[in-house]
Amino acid sequence: MKISKIEASAHRFPLEFPLLDGIQGHRSVLFCRIETDTGLVGWGITGHFLLPALIAAINTDFRDLLLGMDPRDTEAIHHTVWKKLNPRAMSGVISNALSAIDIACWDIHGKETGRTVTQLMGGFRDYADTYVTFGNLKYDDDGLVECAKMHVEQGVTRLKMEVAYKMDWRRDVKRVRAVRDAIGPDVELMIDANYKFSPPEARYLCREVEECNLAFFEEPLLQNDARQLADLRRSTSIPLAAGQMEGHLWRFREFIEHQAVDYLQPNVLYNGGYTETRKIGHMAQAYNITIENGGGWPIYNMHTMAGLMNGGWVECHAGTTHIAKLAFKDAPTYENNQIKIPDTPGLGFKPNLDALAEYKIDPN
Repeated sequence: MKISKIEASAHRFPLEFPLLDGIQGHRSVLFCRIETDTGLVGWGITGHFLLPALIAAINTDFRDLLLGMDPRDTEAIHHTVWKKLNPRAMSGVISNALSAIDIACWDIHGKETGRTVTQLMGGFRDYADTYVTFGNLKYDDDGLVECAKMHVEQGVTRLKMEVAYKMDWRRDVKRVRAVRDAIGPDVELMIDANYKFSPPEARYLCREVEECNLAFFEEPLLQNDARQLADLRRSTSIPLAAGQMEGHLWRFREFIEHQAVDYLQPNVLYNGGYTETRKIGHMAQAYNITIENGGGWPIYNMHTMAGLMNGGWVECHAGTTHIAKLAFKDAPTYENNQIKIPDTPGLGFKPNLDALAEYKIDPN
């Protein structure tokens, strides 16, 4: 079996969030379609950064390099890309493009063997536990609390909210405490700063919300600075998590060597796909570290979390979950704080071609 066609396209989807009226912005994503000489087709995806460069890279350099290779030979594909296109171990466009291609290759491999990607990853279980990221920075204080209570009333037992509201950690203290008071002590609560705080600001916030019994604080610091994360980890009882946008396993090794985090967060859309994520997961196992999903896209990352024995929670982010409903057919959704892995071979769901056509854009 050989790769006969590689094609990437850009699509821009509207975003909607609970309790907020109308469209709340848009997010652009890249879809990668790989076809084989046997007629099998796999679909990959990556995120919304630098789409024009990603499209150009996949449709020229990556395509010319990988045509004729066996899509099941992902180690060979990664080696070829690193040797020919990335000899200096860059991330960014290279890692994101490779992620989309790798995901499509695993989809093909699963379809060819009659197995799910979860099973190919290791087949630890047929489900992944979930948490819901409900609280983005569009909500004012009252709206944030109302949204948290709504999810709890629906049976959600794990919630995550964004912090760095108006870049004021003092406001975050009030918001975190208000949410904790509203949802009670038995619901898991996490916070996510998306890299925004300086070390002093993060320490101040941790000091003031330690009483709120947080499950973890995701990516609190600028640049995911491993040394500063280690310092912060020593100064707080709140577990730290990081890694959703890191591009390769060496950055995760840096987190481990610095003892910088309690949880690693590889995301298959950004770090090289399932091939690289499995290596990160196995490396984490050697240090008794659980991996968690950050950065959304649960229908892809569920295969990692269910496939590996140290897989943790899958993030059901309001934005990417909404896009999944538009862009795919039969995409699984969370229920009873779990997402069930479909029995269908490969990824287990198909793109909605009509929706992809409707939302297709010229990224230039």
